[in-house]
This record gives sequence, structure tokens and C-alpha cells, in this order.
Amino acid sequence: MAGSKDKRLHALGNSPRTCVQLSSRGPEKRRPLARTVLIVDDSPLVRRTVCSALVSDGFDVCGEANNGQEAIELAGKLSPDLIILDLSMPGMNGLQAAPVLLRLVPKSPIILYTLYADKTVEQQLATVKVDSVLSKQEPLSRLTEEAHSLLGE
Repeated sequence: MAGSKDKRLHALGNSPRTCVQLSSRGPEKRRPLARTVLIVDDSPLVRRTVCSALVSDGFDVCGEANNGQEAIELAGKLSPDLIILDLSMPGMNGLQAAPVLLRLVPKSPIILYTLYADKTVEQQLATVKVDSVLSKQEPLSRLTEEAHSLLGE
């Protein structure tokens, strides 16, 4: 029961793990037109790190998912402006989830964010359409730049 409550709160952005911008005056109000992002990664540390980078760059992280199946559930409810999707996850991985996400939220660009951005992955992606592939070894600034670029900002 607690797990489902955490999942519900997390999808709404009210989880204790949600990123919030802080200033000397306390939490800042979010911009009303901030672009929403769904982060999908099985590592809580990666999700927190990416969330912090995105929020500090003006994005609103509307949800986080541990695997492809959770991403599909949340994307259907939240209709994010952008999805950041890990490749290698237990259960449904990024390659399996991407085509379903594209059908579900066709206007939401997908960034495949992975440790395994090499020739093999590029060959596997030949059959799956994602908008961008970035290595987790690149600086986080590259991820935020790509997010802005895909959203036409």
C-alpha cells in the first residue's frame, strides 16, 4: 500500500524525492510555462542528478519511472513535453518502451540517455525512432542543451 501511495505522489511531483529550486528566501515558485519532463531510469541516483540539472535549468520534472512499463503508465497520465529514457533497465527496457511511448505521446521527443551509446546501440536503434541518443558519460549540460534544442528553445 505504501508503495502505491509513493508511486501516486511521485507521479504528481509531490514525493519527498521531487527536486525543488531553493533560494535564500525558501522554495521558489516554478515558471508557469515550464516544460515538463519524465525521467526514466532504474537508478535513483541518476534520476535525482538529472532532475536537479533539469530543474535548475528551468524544466519541471513531472514524473520519474524505474522502467519502461512505469514510463508508459506515467506518460499516459502526464503527457510530458519531453522524455529522458534509459536504455538498460530491468523488465521493459528503453528499446522496448520507446515505440509504445511514441504512439502514446507522439509529440514528446525522447532522449535515450545511456551508458551504452556505442555502435551496437546505434544498430539496435535503427528500428526504433528516438530523437536523440546521449551518453551518461557526457556532462549534464549537454543533456540540458539537447532538451532545450529538441523543444525548440
